[in-house]
Amino acid sequence: MADFFDDPRAALDRLLRDRGVDYARLSEKIGRNPAYIQQYIKRGSPRRLAEEDRARIAAFLGVPEAMLGGPVQRIAAPARGRASDMVLVPKLAIGASAGAGASIDGEPVEGAVAFDPKWLRGLGADARALSIIRVEGDSMAPTLNDGDDILVDGGDAVGRLRDGIYVLRMDDVLMVKRVARAPGPGRISVISDNVQYRSWDDLPMTAVQLVGRVVWTGRRVR
Repeated sequence: MADFFDDPRAALDRLLRDRGVDYARLSEKIGRNPAYIQQYIKRGSPRRLAEEDRARIAAFLGVPEAMLGGPVQRIAAPARGRASDMVLVPKLAIGASAGAGASIDGEPVEGAVAFDPKWLRGLGADARALSIIRVEGDSMAPTLNDGDDILVDGGDAVGRLRDGIYVLRMDDVLMVKRVARAPGPGRISVISDNVQYRSWDDLPMTAVQLVGRVVWTGRRVR
């Protein structure tokens, strides 16, 4: 898979549809007039998002700025006498609950972790759509434990939905859960791997906003 989205406007439009955010609301969030985002996406005006606007939108949606037209962050790392590019994936200052849930409204980046772009492609992940967040709670144990870091592909959400583990919003609360298609069109199940926690066997897709698919996890050895 390529490292880049071909059109930041299309990427932003898809993110807003997936998450149920309308143009006017996002315009308000970044301090612009209500028509600003619609004009940017539909009319191409402005041609590019201002850096400040792009940063605010990325923070609100919880995605890297590169997904919205910013540069892919890379660092130079030595590889037997030559430079090898590594992709810096932002680590967001928030946890995705595997318990009761956590409220969010655009979280800042607290750091970044470097990954080999070839390794990321092997995961089927797009470098521009990735972020790292922390698991909070034990409702997904033993698959995911409290304190695990998860790599989330924001480009792999409702448009490519298949059974797997996703970060999602329900009632404006960020969660990490297993998602499976339920019988009937437009229906899904939201499952806690820990049987001591609640699962939802049959929900309409409209009840859930998929943020991205969990493609990798890292944990501290205790």
